Amino acid sequence: MVSDKDKSSPLVGKLTVINLGLDKFASELADQGVPVIHVDWKPPASGNPRLAALLSKMGT
Repeated sequence: MVSDKDKSSPLVGKLTVINLGLDKFASELADQGVPVIHVDWKPPASGNPRLAALLSKMGT
């Protein structure tokens, strides 16, 4: 039974998750039947702030 509170929720209806980088999280959701869009994302320069700063200067 759907309450009045549930009807006003933006999450009523089909939910699709966009997952960034964490393979395990995406696979756990998919195993539960949740539609998942997985993006294989990694931070620039493997998360090294000094290297990322140097690389950003190359683009300018």
